[in-house]
Amino acid sequence: MKVLFAGTPVVALPSLEALLAAGFDVVGVLTRPDAPLGRKRVLTPSPVAARAEELGLPVIRASRVDAEAQEAIRTLQPEVAAIVAYGALVPPAALQIPPFGWINLHFSLLPAWRGAAPVQYAVLHGDEVTGASTFQLEAGLDTGPVFGTVTEPIRAKDTSEELLSRLARRGAGLLTSTLSFVESGQAVATPQSGPVSLAPKLTLADAQVDFHDTALALSRRIRAMTVEPGAWTLLAGQRFKLGPVILRPDSRGLKPGELAVVNGAALVGTGSHAVQLITVQPAGKKMMSAADWLRGMATTQEVMFGE
Repeated sequence: MKVLFAGTPVVALPSLEALLAAGFDVVGVLTRPDAPLGRKRVLTPSPVAARAEELGLPVIRASRVDAEAQEAIRTLQPEVAAIVAYGALVPPAALQIPPFGWINLHFSLLPAWRGAAPVQYAVLHGDEVTGASTFQLEAGLDTGPVFGTVTEPIRAKDTSEELLSRLARRGAGLLTSTLSFVESGQAVATPQSGPVSLAPKLTLADAQVDFHDTALALSRRIRAMTVEPGAWTLLAGQRFKLGPVILRPDSRGLKPGELAVVNGAALVGTGSHAVQLITVQPAGKKMMSAADWLRGMATTQEVMFGE
């Protein structure tokens, strides 16, 4: 079966590799254009583009699937398109190019968490189980009928990055099996049913931590935003990034945002009990251990986060 693969970030790579390993004829790759990265803003191919070029696959770079991109896709004559985190909507005209349409691997149990950030929202809202779904792409946002799902428990200490890494690996197998069923004519897509929830793209404002929240809610927000866009608060008016924290129900009495050093541990008050900082990133510096940050401070008296 001739497959067009559409994807951009690292999490799409397991699916590309799985399709190739399963013997599908990947006729080309659609990915986002090269983007400037790092302090020097060096123009860099997407992870999917870089891997496709290593494999000698034709690469279509497009920020949207416009008329030019559609013509490039037609030239490749795919029978089906497999899409994993491409990063742009596919218009109706493009959906009609492959005879078997576009099959999307989405990292949630649809119709839960439709949108750009399903894994982050699942962690943020304290879901105990999530998963991945393959579905027939249509004009609506993640609304198409579902071919198959896999489930994945969300562990107490999972960050979005860790959870997404597991889902990317498990989802690759799901996508491959779905395309195998499509190729054999045995695929059955079922309309979505159940409560709908939305997971729109996260902003930097979404990643701001409020120490008036409970310790559990605060911990979930930090883990949900790790590593992108990165949880942060204010310290002396400057942005201060936070890595995942440890809940400290044994420590109470601190005001929300108030720092206390107890037996060498950096504890901060919340709306319930304290949390312990593990890794932090002060403005203009690299991520470091909270212990190293404390050692570099002149004093820890009257330190308040969120101001």
